[in-house]
Formats: sequence, structure tokens, C-alpha cells
Amino acid sequence: MTEANLETTALVEAGKVSSWLTEQGFENQPLAPDHLGIELIKVEPNELLAVSAALLEEGYNYLQCQGAYDLGPGKELVSFYHLLKISDNAECLGEIRLKVFLPRDNPKVASVYWIWKAADWQERECYDMYGIIYEGHPNLKRILMPEDWIGWPLRKDYVSPDFYELQDAY
Repeated sequence: MTEANLETTALVEAGKVSSWLTEQGFENQPLAPDHLGIELIKVEPNELLAVSAALLEEGYNYLQCQGAYDLGPGKELVSFYHLLKISDNAECLGEIRLKVFLPRDNPKVASVYWIWKAADWQERECYDMYGIIYEGHPNLKRILMPEDWIGWPLRKDYVSPDFYELQDAY
């Protein structure tokens, strides 16, 4: 069984936010809490924008981190979102994590830039390193690699170009 299947098929009791999303009519799947005990929620790619807008209205006004990772050669890519509910006095009132599992051959998901501006460069980095297309992003282009670079360097099946000169370790 793959890591993604283990992560998404285990029966996990829905947390507070997952239950609220379900009550509001949003499809989601609770995942086991992370190592800090923070609620993790799996969201389908076509539901991310609607769920994100609902969470913003519910008070999750700060995108602490957005990133991606690769589950392994031939497996899915994951785009994740760490959201905080911050009060006027900078007190954290809530924290959740969203995960969107994307097919390796066509990794597309809506950009959350229009909801949280902090996603701008973070989505660009995930595009550059993993090839995830964030649809609707205002300036989705390479940010770390040269514009003419071929491939997605952080994918686990990436093969480095063979143009580097090998040097002695002495």
C-alpha cells in the first residue's frame, strides 16, 4: 500500500474544522493529526478554492506556509497549506493544515493567491521545483531555476542533467 493510500484510507475521527466543512457542504477527508496534534484535512483539487474561501470567512486569515512534496516515483504530488486564525492582538486562535493530492502526470490545482497573497512566491517555488500548475496565479514562472531549465528538480524521479564536471574530492 502506498504512503498516500495509508495516509488517506485510515479511519480518522473528523476534527472540529473538518466537521464544520462537512456541515457547510464541502467535501473533505480528515487525516491523522500531524506530529504537533494539528488537524490535517484532505481536500480534492476542485474543492480547494471554495474550501479556502470558506475558511477565510471562518477566520483563517493567515497562510503561514504553502509548499509541496513528492510521495515518490510514480506516486502523487502533494500541495499543502498551513493556515492560522490570528486575532487583532496577534494571538493564534486556531491552526489547521490542508493537503491536496495531485496526479503526477497532470498536477493542476487552483491558486489561492487571490485569497492569501502570501501564496504568491510559495506557489511559484512549488511550480519551479515540482511542476505543479497553480491555475489562476498572476505570474506563474520559474523563480529559482533558469527559465530554460528542463524538468522539476525536487521530484524524486528527476534525473540531473549530465553537464556538471566531476571534480576530485582531494
